Amino acid sequence: MQTLQIQLPDTVTIDVREIHLLLASRLYEKGILSVGQAAQMTQLSKRTFMELLGQYQVSVLNYPADDIKLDFDNA
Repeated sequence: MQTLQIQLPDTVTIDVREIHLLLASRLYEKGILSVGQAAQMTQLSKRTFMELLGQYQVSVLNYPADDIKLDFDNA
């Protein structure tokens, strides 16, 4: 796993766990990480990570709308 160092202004009060959750949820939303990879990044179980996604307005069903329509049309 890669290590990333980020400098934040002193006025930002956020803990490391929150930063991990924010980054992992965004990378999952963009399709860069699987739910398993994102959960591993946050050191949470897949289930717990999936439950927390809603707090970041990220859908657990990370499936493109065009693919859903195609699947529906082919059903």
